[in-house]
Amino acid sequence: MRIRALVSGLALMFAAFQVLAASEVQSVRLWRAPDNTRLVFDLSGPVEHKVFTLTAPNRIVIDVEGGNASKPFEQLALENTPISGLRSGKFDNNTLRLVIDLKAQVSPKSFTLPPNQQYGHRLVVDLFDQDADSPAKLPVTTTPQTPATPVSPTLPAIKLPPLPSSKRDIVIAIDAGHGGEDPGAIGPGKVYEKNVVLQISKELQRQINAEKGFRAELVRTGDYFIPLRKRTEIARQKGADLFVSIHADAAPRSSAYGASVFALSDRGATSETARWLADSENRSDLIGGAGSVSLGEDQMLAGVLLDLSMTASLASSLNVGQKVLSKMGGITRLHKSRVEQAGFMVLKSPDIPSILVETGFITNPSEARKLQTSAHQQALARSIHTGVRQFFHENPPPGTYVAWLRDSGKIASGPREHVVRSGESLALLAQRYQVSLGSLRTANKLKGDVIKVGQTLQIPATTLASQP
Repeated sequence: MRIRALVSGLALMFAAFQVLAASEVQSVRLWRAPDNTRLVFDLSGPVEHKVFTLTAPNRIVIDVEGGNASKPFEQLALENTPISGLRSGKFDNNTLRLVIDLKAQVSPKSFTLPPNQQYGHRLVVDLFDQDADSPAKLPVTTTPQTPATPVSPTLPAIKLPPLPSSKRDIVIAIDAGHGGEDPGAIGPGKVYEKNVVLQISKELQRQINAEKGFRAELVRTGDYFIPLRKRTEIARQKGADLFVSIHADAAPRSSAYGASVFALSDRGATSETARWLADSENRSDLIGGAGSVSLGEDQMLAGVLLDLSMTASLASSLNVGQKVLSKMGGITRLHKSRVEQAGFMVLKSPDIPSILVETGFITNPSEARKLQTSAHQQALARSIHTGVRQFFHENPPPGTYVAWLRDSGKIASGPREHVVRSGESLALLAQRYQVSLGSLRTANKLKGDVIKVGQTLQIPATTLASQP
C-alpha cells in the first residue's frame, strides 16, 4: 500500500511539474517582407517543436511540446501574405498544435530565440515565397525619377542635357537599419530606431531620385527584418555604386549626443564609442534571428578585408564619409569631427564603398524629439545627399551620366577636401588628385611639404573645359 501510495504521489508530482513547466504562447506577431512572411510566437519559456506540411488544403503544422495557448490569437493583418488563417488546439496532453492555413505555396523555416533586451523566448516561423508571380508577393517599389535638380547650399544648380541612352545612373543603396523583429535602439516614449531611420531613408531616396543621373534604391522598404549580410547582397544585386546605412543608435549614457559617420576598419575600432556601437549593431542579427555571428570566424573574409585597406574602396568610403559628415555638421551637432572606423558587419562589402551614418543618439531625449520631426529628417537627408552628390561629381564612375557630364565639360571639378592618413605625403596626394605640388601648397598655405596625420587639406579644382 505504501509503495502504491508513493508511486501515485510521484505521478501527481510529475504531472504538476509538467503543468508548471508548460510554456504559454502569449501572443503572435507578423512581419511581411518582399519575399517572405515572418510569424513570431512570444512564449513564456523555452520549447521544443517540429514543423511539417500537409496538403488538400495546403497548411503548415507546428507541434510544440509542452505548449499551451489559453487564449485565442489576436487578429493579424493577413493581406498580401500567403496566410489565410491561423489556429491552435491541443493535439494531446503534452502537445500544442499550431496550424497555418495557406493560400499560396511557401517554403517554411523555423527556429527558437532566447530572451534579449526587448523580448522573451520566441518561436520564429519564416515562410519564403515559392512563386514570384504569387498574389502574396509584395512589389518592391522605388520612387519614380524626375528630371528636377535639387537646390544645394554648396553646389550650384546646373541645367543638365538629356541623358544619353548609353550612360547609366549612379546607384545609391540606402539601408535603413534594423526592422521587423529587431527594433534597434529604443528612445524615450518608446521611439523605435527602425521607424525613424526608415523615414529618413525614404526622404533621402526622394531627394536623390529628384536629380538626373542618380538613382536611389531602398534595401528595406518596410517594417521587416533583413540579416546583415543579406543587406549588402541586395545592394550588389541593385548594382550599387555606394552603400549608405542609416541609423540612430543608443549610447550607455542618455547625455551622449551628436551625429557620426563610420567606415570599415579591419584593425579594430578607432574609439571606444565606435567599438561599442559596432558591437551593438552586429548583435542585431542575433536579435532578428539570423543565427550566430562572429566577426573573426571567416578567414577568407578577413583576408579580403586586409586587402581592402589598400584599395580605392576604403579610400572612397573615407572620402565620401568625410563629405557627408562635413555637411551634417551644418545642420546638427557632431559626436566626432572625423570619420571613425569600426568593424560594422554591414560595411564589409569589398567591392562597394560603404558608410554608416549615425543621425544622432535616439536615447538622448532632445535628439529623439528632433529625429521624429519631418523638418529635421529632411535636413538630415539633404546633408547626406549633398555630401554624396559632391563626392560623385568629383569621382563619377566610368560610363555614368555624371562622368559624361564631367568629361564633356558640363560640370566643373570644384575644390575638394582630403583628411591625411598614415603613410601619405604631399607629393603622393598631388599625384593622386592630378594637381601640381605647387598648387597644393598654395591652396593650403604651406611653406614646405610637411603634413600631419588627421590634417584636412584643400585639394584645388582641376582644369576642365568651360561650361557653354
